[in-house]
Amino acid sequence: MSAEEALEYIKLHPEGALQSDLWKALKIDSRKCSRIVAKLLKDNLITREIESVDGIRTYRLYCASKAQQSRRFDPLLVLDIFEPCAGCIDECIPEHCSKLSEWIFSIVIGADGDAAP
Repeated sequence: MSAEEALEYIKLHPEGALQSDLWKALKIDSRKCSRIVAKLLKDNLITREIESVDGIRTYRLYCASKAQQSRRFDPLLVLDIFEPCAGCIDECIPEHCSKLSEWIFSIVIGADGDAAP
């Protein structure tokens, strides 16, 4: 069982897939499923919301669209003016900031993976 297979399952459910259903459908134990979900969350490939089903807490998993992924950088705008460090709690030097570099890289590489002109 791989993260790719789990992501494909989640993509098949645009209304969201329950994590409790994911591990059952993929025939893996819930602990392994939790590790896979954690990896997908870390890679920003999915999002999740807490949900209660029959009194049991689980998560509804959604595939993160390109638009959702690009919204991660909204805090870099203040009143529609670019402010790269707005809301940042990291104490860093902008020239060496990984978050700022990632944001710039997302602009240079278009949504379809082509370099911007």
